[in-house]
Amino acid sequence: MSSSTVITNIAALVTNDPSLGDHSPLGLVRDAAVVIEGDRVVWTGESSKAPATDNRVDADGRAVLPGFVDSHSHLLFAGDRTEEFNARMSGRPYSAGGIRTTVAATRAASDAELEAGLTRYLAEALRQGTTTFETKSGYGLTTADESRALRVAARHTDEVTFLGAHIVAPELADDPAAYVDLVTGEMLDACAPHARWIDVFCEKGAFDGDQARAILTAGKARGLHPRIHANQLSYGPGVRLAVELDAASADHCTHLTDADVDALANSRTVATLLPGAEFSTRAQWPDARRLIDASATVALSTDCNPGSSFTSSVPFCIALAVRDMGMTPDEAVWSATAGGAAALRREDVGRLVPGAYADLTLLDAPSHVHLAYRPGVPLVAGVWRRGVRKV
Repeated sequence: MSSSTVITNIAALVTNDPSLGDHSPLGLVRDAAVVIEGDRVVWTGESSKAPATDNRVDADGRAVLPGFVDSHSHLLFAGDRTEEFNARMSGRPYSAGGIRTTVAATRAASDAELEAGLTRYLAEALRQGTTTFETKSGYGLTTADESRALRVAARHTDEVTFLGAHIVAPELADDPAAYVDLVTGEMLDACAPHARWIDVFCEKGAFDGDQARAILTAGKARGLHPRIHANQLSYGPGVRLAVELDAASADHCTHLTDADVDALANSRTVATLLPGAEFSTRAQWPDARRLIDASATVALSTDCNPGSSFTSSVPFCIALAVRDMGMTPDEAVWSATAGGAAALRREDVGRLVPGAYADLTLLDAPSHVHLAYRPGVPLVAGVWRRGVRKV
């Protein structure tokens, strides 16, 4: 029989259950406790009412919130793009090939090298409070390289996404129709057994609406559920296609028409915002306030990748969202926990309620608001994942 542990003397506990505590979307409980048994939460409430347990951890007046749910990352790659970033930030033109540079390095890397990079970034993210993450292929763009990336990823997370449709493979740049045939045929056959999701970069210079629909529809036929890189660089059909296909999320959502916002607000599709990309490219910020005021569900994630958002820090993204995207601290924390869970269609993470996984982040601060109030400060003092303390 598994032992039980109470974390008590919590100044402020974010449960994301509006029936608890202050009845806000965060379900904030003051002077709180959480009881863990095995890998699950079995009780939350006021410290004075906590049941007896085998073990006790004193939070010492600090805040506890659900582990962050990073629902959009690209962690299967080799090399980096330091020179590209340096040139971009220095105002110099750069034409080394962007994604294609990473594709070349990734193809040349061994499985062991790819896995070593993945585990390094996962450990980095865990130290910053991330307990659930999604990650994608997309830097192989051959059947063999895409399928091996997914096999490596599947050893570390259940949230694996096939992104063969990141860009058209360099060797088929002059025949994108042939590449779409490859992605929806042989490549999909090899990759579907190792993934839960299928994604496509629906953007000028990548895949248009018709190509994206064909790719995602083929994926759905093989049991993969869609998510879409949508409306990042320009207005386009990505968001409305996401809603049409009941995609779990439309990611980026930087350039939205009123019709796009209305479509998201009246669907199950989550708008996943990725401020690390705007920070690293000096691009226009997504307007989170507009989406939230329209009652769309918003998630907040890192988009960790070597080109446009090389950060694994959800706290950093929370601070950006509050400072530059019109979100309140409460909204940003909700979006990085419960919002990320919604973008993965999960109810067992992103919340601290009985039955949910015991994924918790302890802050060296009395309130979750400090994540935005003290940007850049390493506030994560403890992390439990599936009931086991990891940090």
